[in-house]
Amino acid sequence: MSIEIKIRKATLEDCKSITELTLMAGEGIPAYFWEESKNDDQEIIDVGKNNLTSETENFSYRNVTIANINNKIAGMLLAYKLPPPSSDENLDDYPEFIRPLIELELCVPNSYYINMIATYPEFRGKSVGSKLMDTVSKSAIDAGCKLISIEVFEQNQGALTFYQRLGYKIIEKRRVVPHTCHPYTGDVVLLTKDVTTEDEYT
Repeated sequence: MSIEIKIRKATLEDCKSITELTLMAGEGIPAYFWEESKNDDQEIIDVGKNNLTSETENFSYRNVTIANINNKIAGMLLAYKLPPPSSDENLDDYPEFIRPLIELELCVPNSYYINMIATYPEFRGKSVGSKLMDTVSKSAIDAGCKLISIEVFEQNQGALTFYQRLGYKIIEKRRVVPHTCHPYTGDVVLLTKDVTTEDEYT
């Protein structure tokens, strides 16, 4: 029996689930920043929910696509158009361990950047990620982009293989700066794929 996966745009009511999925997908990085910015009596999940309500920032429910199974949120994809090159960008404004990630983003200005994709554990293995990735080319075209980009820690072989199977190619690498908020060493890689007018994923 096949499982029906319904794809839709996120709403404000989805912010709690998006926050939970962000914490799963973010390799400890969102939790680090939310912990730094929260009030003493605030939970980090509330910080994430509040951030997601933004109508102007890239980290917003507006840039999230939701996958539903049986009327339950199964997964999400957060993606948006990166800004054009800016002389105001200063890597010193970021913590050292984030700078390699920012450097890679700066390699692909104006691309449609997949910030993260995540599936709840109980829905993994049901093609949720593939269905969400099916939406990317159209969203990129709608955003006026000709290139799609994504960053992956090279040690995360499952994710790296997944994107390469979908036609994404490694174009740049940076050495990971080790940090207690994530488990990785080695390289973080930047993958890109030209925007297509037809879905190519199976």
